[in-house]
Amino acid sequence: MTALNSKLIRRPIQRYVWLFLLPTFAAFCVGFLYPFFKGFYLSFCKFRITKDATFVGLENYKIAFSDSSFLYSFAYTAVFAVVSLLIINVFAFIVAYILTQNIKGANIFRTVFFMPNLIGGIVLGYIWLMIFDGFLTRYNTAVVLETKYGFWGLIILLCWQQIGYMMIIYIAGLQAIPEDMMEAADIDGATKWQKLWKITIPNMMPSFTICTFLSLTNGFKLYDQNLALTNGRPFTGTGADQIKTTQMLAHNIVEAFYASARNRGPGQAKAVVFFILVAGISVAQLRFTRSREVQQ
Repeated sequence: MTALNSKLIRRPIQRYVWLFLLPTFAAFCVGFLYPFFKGFYLSFCKFRITKDATFVGLENYKIAFSDSSFLYSFAYTAVFAVVSLLIINVFAFIVAYILTQNIKGANIFRTVFFMPNLIGGIVLGYIWLMIFDGFLTRYNTAVVLETKYGFWGLIILLCWQQIGYMMIIYIAGLQAIPEDMMEAADIDGATKWQKLWKITIPNMMPSFTICTFLSLTNGFKLYDQNLALTNGRPFTGTGADQIKTTQMLAHNIVEAFYASARNRGPGQAKAVVFFILVAGISVAQLRFTRSREVQQ
C-alpha cells in the first residue's frame, strides 16, 4: 500500500518537472545561447553596435587570418598552454602525493598552497610585476623589456596561482584509491615506485583528466594576468606589422575588438575562431585522457 501511494504521489510531481526547470533554462538561454548565436552571426557582419550590423560574409575572417599579430598570439598561446600544463600538473601531483603521506601539518600546507587561487588575476599580475622588476632592475632590464622574461614571468605567476587548486583535485583522487589494492601490493612485495606507477597513477586518471582540462583551458583563456603583468609588451616590428611579443590570444582579441570604432567584426571573428580552437582542443584532450581511465 505504501509503495502504491508513493507512485501515485510521484506521478503528478513528474508532470511539473519542466515548471521547476524553466527558470534555469530561461536564464541559460538569455545568458548563454542568445549571446553565443548572436556573436556567431555578428562575426559575419560589419558593425559598430549590434543594431547597425551589415552582413559581409567571410570578410572579417579574411582580415583576422591576415593579421600577423593574431597568428603570432595563437602560436605563443599554444606554447604557453603546453608548458604551463606540464609544470602545473607535475608539481601539483608531487605536492598532493607528499601531503597524503601522513606528514605533520598537512592541512596547514594544503591551505597555504591553495590560498593563491583566491587572489584575483589582476592583483596577482601587479604583485608579481613588482617582484620581478625589483629583481631584474639589478641587471638593467625588466619584464616588459624582454620576451623571455615576460613568458617565464607569466608561467611562474600562473603556476603559483593554479598549483594549489589542482593539488586539491589530486588529493581527492589519491584518497579515493581503494585501500585493498595497496594492501594487496604490499603483500606481493611491491616497492613504493611500483605502487606509484602500477596502482596510483592508473587509478588517478580521472583526476588527470579534470586537471589537464582545467590547466589547458586556463592557459588558452589567460587574459587578466597577461594584461597586468606585461600588457603584451615588448614590441617588435613597426606600423601595421607591429607585434606584441608576449600577447596572449584573449588579449589580442580584446584589442582587435576595440581597435576600430567603425567595424568590430574582425575582433568578433577572432573570438569565434578562439572558441572553436579551445573547444576542439578540450574535446580532443578529454577523449584522449578518458580512454585511459581504469574502471575500479
